[in-house]
Order: sequence, then structure tokens, then C-alpha cells
Amino acid sequence: MKLSIIIPVYNEEQTIQELVQRVRAVDLGPIDKEIIIANDGSSDGTHDAIVGSEWAADPRVRVYHNPINVGKGAAVRLGLHYATGDVLLIQDADLELDPQEYGGLLQPILDGRTDIVYGSRFLAPTSRVSLRARIGNRALTALTNVLFGARLTDMETAYKVFRRSALDGITLRCVGFDFEPELTAKFLRRRQSIVEVPVRYNPRRADEGKKIRWTDGVDAVYVLLKCRFGSRPQGRS
Repeated sequence: MKLSIIIPVYNEEQTIQELVQRVRAVDLGPIDKEIIIANDGSSDGTHDAIVGSEWAADPRVRVYHNPINVGKGAAVRLGLHYATGDVLLIQDADLELDPQEYGGLLQPILDGRTDIVYGSRFLAPTSRVSLRARIGNRALTALTNVLFGARLTDMETAYKVFRRSALDGITLRCVGFDFEPELTAKFLRRRQSIVEVPVRYNPRRADEGKKIRWTDGVDAVYVLLKCRFGSRPQGRS
């Protein structure tokens, strides 16, 4: 089996080198891995940090660039386009989530229990998430559950892992942070099972580079409603 790790990047010059080092260091035994960096028009020193890194010549690492900043969804879609793995994993570049979680994230897929795994930041008790972020996430996750009959605890998690086949027949259109609810809604609308596993979370503040804003929550609600009440999907029923 081959795992494609897709890393969407925008203005992460302070963390991208360490993050990729951590990803490279993960031991997955017989599972091959490729690392795909999708640089979404970064305007800081991210490009130079990538080029000057000690892993720049690693054949397992491939880098693609959007010429302008479009959004996280666009960067992930760029990575999906070039990914060649049987299983795809989305990894943010900000060090909030630990690549050492990969084994736990992959296990339900390897066991044949599901084709899709989410890493939930809320399955285990945590005090790291701010009250505002916790309320916003719970509201969006609750809306997702009501609209699609799901039982998720963390719809907005960045750790989404899935077999390539789970995307068959799904067209992704969102280019920003609304990619998260769009992908989830389209999985659930086709009645695909999503298994959650607990993951550790080390959130950063807005002054440390946190990019998501309250307006992204409004966009998420719109996407969830659109996916639920739009035209019926093709494929699985």
C-alpha cells in the first residue's frame, strides 16, 4: 500500500521545514509514502524555506505551486491531482497536529472497518481548544450530524484520511476552508462510513499564524446546506 500525504501550505516559513522532517520520520513499516507539498501562493519566505531545506532532494517529496493564493481547498485539490497513493492523508503545515498519529489514523482502514478516517480533537478530554473555537466547531459538527444523520465529533478536523476509491464520482469545488464541510458532506451524502479516532492537538493563536476566521464558519454553513439540499449525487446510494 502507498500513502500520499498532502500538505497544503500558505505562509508557513517558520514551520514547513520541521513539519516535513516530522512526516519523513514517521515509520509506517511496509507502507510506502510520498509527500506532496502544495504551496498556495505563499508571499513570505515559504518558497525559500522549501528550496533550502535538507529534504529538498528527497525523491519522496514533491512540491507544486499555485502562482497566487487561492485557498486551502485549492491547495488540497492540487495535491489530490498529483497524488498516486492508494490512501490519501491531509496534513496541515502548522504543527498543530502530530504526524506520529498516522499509525492510529490508518489502522481502521488497514483493518477493513472503513475507507474514511477522521482524527478527532474532541474524543479525548482537552483544555487546549479555546471556548470560542470549541463552540463554533460543535455547532458546525452538530449541523452536519443533523443534516446527514451522522455522529461525528469533529467535522472540521484537518486530519482526514481516506482511500482514493472513496472519492470516486465526487467533484470537489470549494477552494477555501469550506473544503472541510464540502468533503465531509459529500462523503456522508453517499452514505459512506466515517470512523473517528482521537488525536492530540496543539492549537496556535491568530498572532502565531492561525488563519481561519469567523466568516469561514458562515461559508461552512452555506456549503453544508447546499450539499444537503442540492441535486442528488451520482454513484453510491
